[in-house]
Amino acid sequence: MAVTDARSAVERIVYGYAERVDAGDFAGLADLFRHATYKGGGPDDPGVVGADAVLAIQERMVRRYPDGTPRTKHVTTNLVVDADEDAGTATARSYFTVLQQVEDFPLQAIIAGRYHDQFERVAGEWRLTERVIFCDLIGDLSHHLTIDPFGAR
Repeated sequence: MAVTDARSAVERIVYGYAERVDAGDFAGLADLFRHATYKGGGPDDPGVVGADAVLAIQERMVRRYPDGTPRTKHVTTNLVVDADEDAGTATARSYFTVLQQVEDFPLQAIIAGRYHDQFERVAGEWRLTERVIFCDLIGDLSHHLTIDPFGAR
């Protein structure tokens, strides 16, 4: 069932991202970026475009454990959606906090930041066109990522 209301569609995409990454469904997560640019390094990051590029990043950088998940919970809050239904465009801002727990790593917040997203409606369906990730608070990512993208901090 297609969701045509901008706010509901944006919520499904924003929260769907968190659900998919936490489930280890990187292909499903990447599918959200079929028509979108992913800027994981903030606004100055040139980003990557499309599902294949986002899937490659997830597969290369994010650890998955024997249950197939990264053992994380992405908590997304403070979602603000601004939509122009007539133009078929929308923007959203939200906060994220990522919690993680593995056998030798107690439950803790490992990173927090913001998402700035852009959307468009095409053929009656809303889709993501850009996600910019701002990483504001960075903790111990050693059990989550295979590399340290913040090594120069």
